[in-house]
Amino acid sequence: MATPLVVSEVAKSFTMHLRDGIKLPVVADVSFSLATGECAVLGGPSGAGKSSVLKMLYGNYSVDYGQIIVEHGGQLVDLASASPRTVLAVRRDTIGYVSQFLRTVPRVSALDVVAEPLVARGEGREPAREKARELLSLLNLPERLWMLPPATFSGGEQQRVNIARGFITSHPVLLLDEPTASLDAVNREVVVGMIAEKKKQGVALLGIFHDQDVREAVADRIIDVTQFAPARIAA
Repeated sequence: MATPLVVSEVAKSFTMHLRDGIKLPVVADVSFSLATGECAVLGGPSGAGKSSVLKMLYGNYSVDYGQIIVEHGGQLVDLASASPRTVLAVRRDTIGYVSQFLRTVPRVSALDVVAEPLVARGEGREPAREKARELLSLLNLPERLWMLPPATFSGGEQQRVNIARGFITSHPVLLLDEPTASLDAVNREVVVGMIAEKKKQGVALLGIFHDQDVREAVADRIIDVTQFAPARIAA
C-alpha cells in the first residue's frame, strides 16, 4: 500500500504580537502517515489543534519545524519548506481540501464554483460542468439553485456546494475539515458514501468529524491529536 503523505516531527505555535510577542504553542512532534485507500480521522477535544494540523498540511499555516512530505508529480516535496508556487501546484494537482466554510467570488454560479477546480487543471468547461451537475444532484441541491451564486444559499446548501467542489477532482490526498457539520441526516449519509467511493479509488483521506456517527462510519484509524500537545512533548 502506497504512502502519499508523511508528516514528521511537525510543530506549530502562534506569536501573539499584541501580547509582547508571547508564543502560544499549539502542537509539537506531529508524526503520522497516510496510506492510499484509507480514511484517517483526527481525534481530540476542541482546541487540541486538529484544524491547525489540516491547515499546515494544506499550506495555509506555516510550520515551526518538521517535514510534510507529499508525493507530487512523481517527486517528493516537503510542503514545510516549499515555495508558494510549489504549494499552489500541490493544491491544484495533489492535495484537495474541503473546509468548514465556502469562500467564492461574488456572482459566480454554484455550478461554476464546483466545476472550477477541474477547469484549473485543464479540463474543458462543459465536461467539468457536467461532473458538477452530477455531484450537485447527488448531494440533493435543487437544480433551480445551480445557476445562482452560493452567497445567497443557506448554510447547509453552501456546504453541499463546498463538498461537491472538493470531491470533483481526483486528488490523491483529500483533507476534510468538518464537511458534514451543516448537513441533515440524509446528506450526511450521502457524504459517507462519497468518502467510501474515494477510498475505493485509492485516495488517502484525513478528516475532522465531530459527528460521532459519521466518524464511526468513515474512520479506518483515529489519530489522537492530544498526543502532540506541546506540554506533553516538553515533559
